[in-house]
Order: sequence, then structure tokens, then C-alpha cells
Amino acid sequence: MTEDALFEDGREAPLHLGAFDGEDLTIIASLAQDAVFPITEMTWRPRDRRFGLLINRFRWEDTGRARHGAERVQSVLAVENVLNVSSQGIDRSDRDTVLSLLSVTFEPGDEPSGHVLLTLAGDGAIRLEVEALDVTLRDMTRPYKAPSGKVPSHGE
Repeated sequence: MTEDALFEDGREAPLHLGAFDGEDLTIIASLAQDAVFPITEMTWRPRDRRFGLLINRFRWEDTGRARHGAERVQSVLAVENVLNVSSQGIDRSDRDTVLSLLSVTFEPGDEPSGHVLLTLAGDGAIRLEVEALDVTLRDMTRPYKAPSGKVPSHGE
């Protein structure tokens, strides 16, 4: 049985979201957009079939921005059921590289399989072949002031 959300449920709290279909993934993608992460914080564990990123995501859901300024939070973006990982436009040997996540999308294959595509700024991309879609986004730290002090912009 499902219940309606309560007003109190809207309080600011750490996120812990899951996606099992493309519609769910659009919510996670919107919250992870403009996240930045060092290339060293990207991990694939083939034996566990898990791919993870430790990202510094912009808090798009933050309703108190006018009061305390732009904030980021460290979060884990994890993809389960990963069979293969490929990338383009990324020099994985440059350990000082900081990547910026522009979008997360799902390209369906033979149901329930497909590909999770992580599009990065600068024409980079990571493609994850998945047996079934299972993505989580979980905040790991308290929010902190965004170093730039600004809301990300795409020159609109």
C-alpha cells in the first residue's frame, strides 16, 4: 500500500535514491548534473559487477540557496549489474584530471539490459553495459559551500 507524501517529508535531508527504469534515472540524472569528480574517484569492480563514482554534486534540490549560497555535497553514484565498461575522450593515465558530469542516460537493449551513458564535459563519455538498470545516488557528507560560490551555468 502506498501513502501520500507528507509536508514534513520535504525537509532538507541527505538523498538516497534508486532507479530501476529510465523514468527514475531522469530524476537521478537531474540531481547529478554538473557534478565534478577526480578521475581517481571512478571505480569498476568486475567481480562485483559494480561501477561507482564519488562525486561532488551541486545541490539542485536546495531550497535555501538564497539564504546560504550555492552548495555541493559528496555523493556516491553507483551502477549495479555492470558487465562491461568503455570510455572515450578520457586520459585515465592523467591522475590529476577532474571530470564534470553533464548527463546520465539509459539506452535500452534487449529488455532488461542496455547501456548507461555518462556524458562528460569536453566530449568525454563512459558507457556501462548493464544486465538490468539499477542505479543509486546517495549523499555521503554534509553540504559544503561550492568553491566557485556560483550555480553551474551552460551559457544559455
